[in-house]
Amino acid sequence: GHESYVTFCQLEDEAAFTCSADCTIRKWDVQTGQCLQVFRGHTSIVNRILVANDQLFSSSYDRTARAWSVAAGKVSQEFRGHRNCVLTLAYSAPWDLPGAPCAEEAGGLLVTGSTDGTARVWQAASGRCQQTLQGHTGAVLCLVLDAPGHTAFTGSTDATIRAWDILSGEQLRVFREHQGSVICLELVNRHVYSGSADRTVKCWLADTGERVRTFAAHGHSVSALKYHAGTLFTGSGDARARAFDAESGALQRVFRGHAFVINCIQV
Repeated sequence: GHESYVTFCQLEDEAAFTCSADCTIRKWDVQTGQCLQVFRGHTSIVNRILVANDQLFSSSYDRTARAWSVAAGKVSQEFRGHRNCVLTLAYSAPWDLPGAPCAEEAGGLLVTGSTDGTARVWQAASGRCQQTLQGHTGAVLCLVLDAPGHTAFTGSTDATIRAWDILSGEQLRVFREHQGSVICLELVNRHVYSGSADRTVKCWLADTGERVRTFAAHGHSVSALKYHAGTLFTGSGDARARAFDAESGALQRVFRGHAFVINCIQV
C-alpha cells in the first residue's frame, strides 16, 4: 500500500482512488482491498484527486497538476505555472460548458487553486493556461465550479470567497464576513456554503453574494461540508460531525466518535 499518510480518497464505481504523501496515487478494488494500479510521476505530496470518465486529475505540493489516463495509468498532461503548492482543483467537461468557445477542442476546463494566491483555468487537453484568477491576498484553499454559469468560487486564507468568470478571468464579486480562513465550499441550488476557521458555516446567494444565514455550534474550524436532501453535514477540528437543517440553520444532530479533525464527508 501507500508508504505514507493518505491525503484524499474518491470512490468511482467498484474502485477507490487514493492519493498520498508518498507522491503516488493508487487505484483499489473495493471488494477485495487489492491495489490494482499505481500512478507515479509527482515529486511531492499529492493532496487532491478527481476522477472524471477515464481521466484522473491530481494536484500536488510539487507545484503541478496532472491529468492521467486511468486505463493506461500514465500522465497524459501536465499543468505548470503555479509558483507554489497546488491545493485544490475542479474539472468541467465540454458538455457542461454551454456557450463556451472551443470547450470541445480544449477537452473541458481544469481549475486549480494554489498557495501562491491564484487560481488558474487550464485547457485540459493541451495543458495551456487560459486564465489566471488574481485577487486573493492569501492561499486559495478550496474551489467549486458552476460550469453552466461559467463561474468559479474560490475560498482563501484571506477570509474571503470570490466569484470569477472562468472564460474572461474577471472577478465578479467578493463575499466578506468570515473572520478566518475559508477552508471548504459547497455549491447547491444557487447557494454557496462556506466552512471557515472562524468556527462557522455561512450560506450565501451565489448570484449576489448576500449572506442568507450562519450555522454556528462548532467547537473548532469547519473542515468539511456535504449537502444531502435538505441537510447540511459538517466536519470540524473538534472531531465531531454535525447535521443542520439547511433551510432553517437548526442543529439536528451531533456525531461523536472520532478522535481527531474530520477532513472529508461523503453521504
